[in-house]
Amino acid sequence: MKILLPIDGSEVSLEAVRHAIALRREGLRAEFVLANVQEPATLYEMVRAPDPHVLDEIRVAAGSHVLLAAEALLRDAGMEATEVLVSGDPAHALVEIIEREGCDAVIMGSHGSGALRSAFAGSVSHDLIHGSPVPVTLVKLREAAEVPAEEDLGSQAVAS
Repeated sequence: MKILLPIDGSEVSLEAVRHAIALRREGLRAEFVLANVQEPATLYEMVRAPDPHVLDEIRVAAGSHVLLAAEALLRDAGMEATEVLVSGDPAHALVEIIEREGCDAVIMGSHGSGALRSAFAGSVSHDLIHGSPVPVTLVKLREAAEVPAEEDLGSQAVAS
């Protein structure tokens, strides 16, 4: 099984990598494809740096930088991944990567933007769920468990 892990540099995208690592440690036979999609150059960028090679180098450097943390997580777990850097509309580019790389599934972070924000700004995860030819698993950030402070424990014991 080949799993696409879209990485945007956010903590929730790294949580998706941690989830994929956990699944593999539990026995899932999988290989991973780390992907980063850079937005196309803006008109301002094209005017300021008219050489398309310069813009490409900047996009590749930015995408490579974004993948560093995910690469480190996999390396520390003794795992490897194929890396793909592209530019374009994120959801469409990810569908193209799924097809080109022969991915069987996607595990990605969900930013939990809510319906209103998604309606106005669009949501990569929402668009990918509807456009992906393979199953998409959304991973949310785990909330830190609230642990009472020591003094709270003491006061609870006295109050009991």
